[in-house]
Amino acid sequence: MKSPFPVVGVIGAGQLAQMMISPATALGIDLKILADSPTDSAAQVSPCTVGDYKNIDVVREFSRGCDVLTFEHELIPLSIIKTLESEGVIIRPNSYAFQYSQDKALMREKLAKFPGPKWSIVIDSTEVTTYPVIAKSISGGYDGRGVWKVETDDQLRELLAVGKKLLIEELLDFDYEIAVMVARSPHGQATSWTPTQTVQENGICTLTISPVPEISDSLSEKAQKLALDVASEIGLIGVMAVEMFVKGEELFINELALRPHNSGHWTIEGSITSQFEQHLRAILDLPLGDPQMVSDYAVMGNILGGEKKDMYRPYLHLMARNPELKFHQYRKEVRPGRKIGHVTAIGHNLVELRELVQHAVEYMSGEIDE
Repeated sequence: MKSPFPVVGVIGAGQLAQMMISPATALGIDLKILADSPTDSAAQVSPCTVGDYKNIDVVREFSRGCDVLTFEHELIPLSIIKTLESEGVIIRPNSYAFQYSQDKALMREKLAKFPGPKWSIVIDSTEVTTYPVIAKSISGGYDGRGVWKVETDDQLRELLAVGKKLLIEELLDFDYEIAVMVARSPHGQATSWTPTQTVQENGICTLTISPVPEISDSLSEKAQKLALDVASEIGLIGVMAVEMFVKGEELFINELALRPHNSGHWTIEGSITSQFEQHLRAILDLPLGDPQMVSDYAVMGNILGGEKKDMYRPYLHLMARNPELKFHQYRKEVRPGRKIGHVTAIGHNLVELRELVQHAVEYMSGEIDE
């Protein structure tokens, strides 16, 4: 007898798939995960199929028995998604929406009526006359990769020699960066979490603060509406992060990520419904959960790899010192600068929460020893 609970196929087995396992288990949903390697984060804690997500035959075979397919990264070729859709496989988000997270030029064209930096697509350095600018790979970039601050014509020429075609954006003098997580279901129900400030170092998010400190109510509402309007515009099904720059009371859309996202990790402890549960609800067309915060603030710090390799022993000190901390380990090989986990604290005093999380991150990474 077939189970009444659906089977969700997830392409990718990194930390996002790993963190999807717990809410899926709680809901009785079977997750079927396609891993690139048995050492992937989710593959270390749950049975996974190991195979090449760039091979149509592998993904087609994987999709058999799944009620819906979804993603934890944007790397699967769009041609595979479209082929499977033509064969009747339900994929959420679908190929139409998903293309806007894979192709930055298409995204800029689609969102032309929304606020964003001035941009152009260039194939020759002579097309740019004012520097500095931001240059981006049209596809394949993430976590600061594929994004460059370009100061001179020679630098741009070197990048074009490799990339052939680049998205060029004006360099905005913004105040800070935020992200708004939204969710949308097939019948159009949509929700958003409070805007989150994202703190970047060398193109990598190191800290998130929710809600954005000192943001006006009107700007917070404006950011959430903007993200929900983008979700509707592209026909999103699932969870999405809309990254924005803030300058005064103005907003500028930077990037889209059509999946659970690093800027929403705080929702596991800090929200009534986490981004991971919400994503499952959305792609299965279940009523969406309440995104409200459970405390005044939630601070999340990314643990980056350093000299310290043992990620278990630090618990002895940190859990005794600050038992309110919540740890998430991705079970990745520790390498300098690599995201290997995160730590979250929720509460009412933002200054204390930031100090708490910063200390834990620095201790886990080996920057301090007390």
